[in-house]
Amino acid sequence: MIGLPLVYLLAGLMFGAFAVFSALDRENRKRFGNAAFWGLFALSFLFGDYFGDLGNGVLALALALIAGTGQLGVGAPRTTSPAERETLAATYGARLFIPALVIPVLVLVGTLVFKRLTVQGAPLVDPKQATLVSLALAALVAAILAQVMFRQPAAAPLQEGRRLMDLVGWAALLPQMLAALGAVFALAGVGKTIGELAVMITPVDSRFAAVAAYCLGMAVFTVMMGNAFAAFPVMTGGIALPLVIGRFGGDPAVVCAIGMLSGFCGTLLTPLAANFNLVPAALLQLKDRYAVIRAQAPTAVLMLVVNVVLMNALAFHK
Repeated sequence: MIGLPLVYLLAGLMFGAFAVFSALDRENRKRFGNAAFWGLFALSFLFGDYFGDLGNGVLALALALIAGTGQLGVGAPRTTSPAERETLAATYGARLFIPALVIPVLVLVGTLVFKRLTVQGAPLVDPKQATLVSLALAALVAAILAQVMFRQPAAAPLQEGRRLMDLVGWAALLPQMLAALGAVFALAGVGKTIGELAVMITPVDSRFAAVAAYCLGMAVFTVMMGNAFAAFPVMTGGIALPLVIGRFGGDPAVVCAIGMLSGFCGTLLTPLAANFNLVPAALLQLKDRYAVIRAQAPTAVLMLVVNVVLMNALAFHK
């Protein structure tokens, strides 16, 4: 049965290629730092299951050490020049968007088909991972399609991917690292402690207060953690499960979906979500590094209020 191992394999091979190309990039003074960083990241995808908790912890510390000591630099991938990109844009026009548009279409089709596709009575793809498997395969198909349509070298997708990763740098790893940190907090009992505090300050007979506490808590904890995935297990285990779902009978699907969206409101407000809020400002060379956050703040606050209202209206059927 095809599942996450295939996704991890493709990701590991991709980052491994980034490491190899980085090591061969003589124009980058920090090429070996880049190679080590992306190589270790590739190992986490390819062999993470075999390293165990201690091995993966050491690997994460090594990644932090490389990035924290300034060993990463922007390389010079063998890719198209700005002039060549302008020529390609003029030649192909709107057809340039075809590979990008293929991805969501294939993900939708794959998600619907893979959940029902069986071989000798057994599912071909893990139904729980159908969307992720579809996304990985769709990205692979889109890369091949782009090469065929635009007649690019075989290494072009990997070189372009390395160029983007060099620009983003360590911030590309933040979602994965912060999600893992959220799981650690949940195992350490942080969620239970927060839940006990929430019970103490939340009126026990007010459903709206419990909903507001969960939504606001998701946003605030996301601001502190930098990622809604890190906040989700803590706040859901501490507030949503015992109060919103357990005490007041909220629909788990609705509560968790809107709760995660509330966390994303916090993502729009925090510089800790560097890959979303600081990296774009750097790529656009904005003078105000927090310009993206300032532009997003009104939408985030308004959406958070809407989420509280929606959860209170939709999560309780009786």
